[in-house]
Amino acid sequence: MGAPFRRYRMPFRHPFVGRSLERRVSLLNPRSAAGQVFLLQVVIVVLLVAATVTMEVRQAAHHALQQARRVSLATAVAFAKSPGLVQALRSPNPTAVLQPRTEATRKVAGVDFIVVMNTQGIRYTFPYTSAIGGKFVGHIQPALKGHIVIEEAGGPPVPVGWKTYVQAVVPVTDDRGAVVGLVSAGLTVQAVARQWTPQLPITLGSGAAALAVAAAGTALVSRRLRRQTHGLGPAEMTRMYEHHDAVLHAVREGVLITDADGRLVLANDEAKRLLGLPADADGRHVRDLGLPERISRLLLSAEPVTDEVHRAEDRLLAVNKRPTFLNGAQGGSVVTLRDTTELAAVTGRAEVARERLKLLYEAGIRIGTTLDMVHEAQELAQVAVPQLADVVTVDLLDAVMRGEEPTADRLRHLRRTAKSGDQPTSPLWPVGERITYTSAAPQIQALERGCGVLRAELRQARGWQEQAPERAERALEYGFHSLVTVPLQARGIPLGVASFFRVGDAPAFEQEDLLLAEELTARAAVAIDNARRFIREHAMAATLQRSLLPRGQPEQEALDVAWRYLPAKAGVGGDWFDLIPLPGARVALAIGDVVGHGLHAAVTMGRLRTAAHNFAALDLPVDEVLGYLDDLVTRMDDEDSTSEDTEGHRADEVTGATCLYAIYDPVTGGCTIARAGHLGPAVVFPDGTVTFPDVPASPPLGLGGHPFETVELRLPEGARLVLYTDGLVEDRTRDIDGGLDELRRTLERTEGHSPEETCQVVIDAVIPTHPTDDIALLVARTKLLPPSRVAELDVPANAAAVATAREHFRETLREWGLEKVAFTTELIVSELVTNAIRYGSPPIRVRLLHGRGLTCEVSDGSSTSPRLRRAATMDEGGRGLFLVAQLSQRWGTRYTSEGKVIWAEQSLDDGAHSAPGGTLADALLEQFDDTAL
Repeated sequence: MGAPFRRYRMPFRHPFVGRSLERRVSLLNPRSAAGQVFLLQVVIVVLLVAATVTMEVRQAAHHALQQARRVSLATAVAFAKSPGLVQALRSPNPTAVLQPRTEATRKVAGVDFIVVMNTQGIRYTFPYTSAIGGKFVGHIQPALKGHIVIEEAGGPPVPVGWKTYVQAVVPVTDDRGAVVGLVSAGLTVQAVARQWTPQLPITLGSGAAALAVAAAGTALVSRRLRRQTHGLGPAEMTRMYEHHDAVLHAVREGVLITDADGRLVLANDEAKRLLGLPADADGRHVRDLGLPERISRLLLSAEPVTDEVHRAEDRLLAVNKRPTFLNGAQGGSVVTLRDTTELAAVTGRAEVARERLKLLYEAGIRIGTTLDMVHEAQELAQVAVPQLADVVTVDLLDAVMRGEEPTADRLRHLRRTAKSGDQPTSPLWPVGERITYTSAAPQIQALERGCGVLRAELRQARGWQEQAPERAERALEYGFHSLVTVPLQARGIPLGVASFFRVGDAPAFEQEDLLLAEELTARAAVAIDNARRFIREHAMAATLQRSLLPRGQPEQEALDVAWRYLPAKAGVGGDWFDLIPLPGARVALAIGDVVGHGLHAAVTMGRLRTAAHNFAALDLPVDEVLGYLDDLVTRMDDEDSTSEDTEGHRADEVTGATCLYAIYDPVTGGCTIARAGHLGPAVVFPDGTVTFPDVPASPPLGLGGHPFETVELRLPEGARLVLYTDGLVEDRTRDIDGGLDELRRTLERTEGHSPEETCQVVIDAVIPTHPTDDIALLVARTKLLPPSRVAELDVPANAAAVATAREHFRETLREWGLEKVAFTTELIVSELVTNAIRYGSPPIRVRLLHGRGLTCEVSDGSSTSPRLRRAATMDEGGRGLFLVAQLSQRWGTRYTSEGKVIWAEQSLDDGAHSAPGGTLADALLEQFDDTAL
């Protein structure tokens, strides 16, 4: 019999199952690129998920710990402040009283323990009664001094950790503030852990889900990598490289590949033939290959090139260049070379056009960045050298330099503003020189025509030579041979002229050069015109603001005052200040700031200053003046927000204003201050000490409905009150705290300085290097009215006391040497005291102040306002205030918290007083009409 028959069974393999298995094997194979990437990404994902879960756990534990601290502190503070706790601590048996209360509170608050102890740390209460009477475990010394102590023990509150407690210790104080006991509340580690351990499964589950999702994404990325490599092995990839190498050296087009360091990575045979490269050129630096400089720069540059023509010995090579890696992740370039002579002319013209476009692009970047005419003119002169010309000069009209619009009869008067060029420029007029061109000069012809003028050959330009023959001859000797002059004009307004010269071997200007010069000059003209308009508007705003600010100091004797105002360089702002004399030798000081710059801010500032002056003239309290200013700004804001200009655009809105207002009384040395969004003042005492008083801050003006708080300061004689705006102490490089510290240090060095000297020292030391906002500074040194020049008398509410008051002040006036005004003053005192007795209420006080003038003040407790009227013929009264008004220089009423004060001032300049319009008898006779007589 033959060999036994063997049946071989071929295993069946489903095609899709086989493919899935092959993919998994490929992904897990560490020898394949896809497998290595897959394993590495899985490790990274596992580490990231583990780190995230760890951070979540730590964050949850930390949050639970913070919550335990807050609960402990809140419970301890609440129990320490509970009613009856102090009495319980002082009772004979505190434990019997407090133990039930603490346990009930502990259960409600959810803490593990509440301990009440005495000042020695002996427990009165505890959840476990066996521990009552024992020593409290914790730090209580800070609590005995009135502080709250929150302490912890150990590390993070893990369920199996070694942390023991989180507790807060709070002092219990009696009515006098003495510590009579302590209260501690806290949670143990198990209670803290219970707050976050329920979140642990969720966190771990989220981490596991994130790991699964990330692993799936990693598998997809690896599969994509396998598809992109097409499953090729090393041998197949090597064979593909050999084929590519054969094709690379067979083509009749040169190919060069360089790396990021400028070394030659690959050069095919055609590239070596076209450039004459040696056989060992691969791996050498481009500059070591002996190539022409232009081709070396091309190979080393990072810019792509398309169909540029370069000469290599007797060949014209069309060059294309691209980065080796399109995404730019790595350096290197691929360069192709093609031997041709047909694209030379086209490439030359393209190069010229590219250079001109590059010049225009550079001009667009550099010109127009500032509002300085000189700077913009210099930028035009510099950007055109040497790409367009060898020497460039810019001349601007005198009127333009002043910000004005030039007139037709002044187009010949220009000033040399800018000049640039490496060539000798001594034959040309220097910068700053005023030039008057003749009508035949190319510059004037360009201005009159409104277009550029080309003089390709200067030796034949008679008009240019006749302008200044000696300078023209010297310029020709220096090599100046071609000129293009272009007018600077914008919006139809001539501004000046720019002159472009070529010197030496440079070719003469052509028509295309003229067009390029006109394009450059047009861009610069717009920038120069913007600067001209800015100068004009800035000058107008500055003039307006100077007219709205104080021009001189008013007559007053309470303060020695000096001030400084510096407008912002970028535009006039809304900073303002004022010094306003008030009755009774008092003086009001005001300083403020309107947000914004320009004419609108200046006009708004003027309206605010006028309003503040008028409100101060009414002798209103400090807070009421700010209240009225707040209402005014609100109305201004409403008017501006609803009004429209003639073109239908919304008008500028008042975005905000600040103000500080103070009243100084030289009789008492008191200074009442309030501020609305403004910086508080600084006070320099006579001994050199500098303080910043705590003046309550109120909202800026314009918000409406907010009260303004005041503060009363007592200033000794010789103290200096310093008011300022935020531009002095704040800018972009220095915050306001740093500026205030610098101001304090500067003022400390001004001991014994006058207000004028103090202003100068502060401006020199504190002003920012590049101020962007207005700066207003006001320094006032206080003076006190001597007590010998103040006379006071309390008057009883009795008509008989009028004669006593007259007699008392008659003697006072005799001591002051004012007998000439004694009768008038007695009459004023008599009338005012009589009105206070008849219509006012006690207490009644009379005060005479002898300063620049003589002031009589009568105060009473009534707020009834006096009213001046003309009495009829048969009226018995009604003539008192009329006589006071006739006999005094001015009179008025101010209200105080206790009532009102009626005052009357007499001038002492001529030594006697005469009633306005005639004698005292005339004033009395005016009370009667002719028919009555």
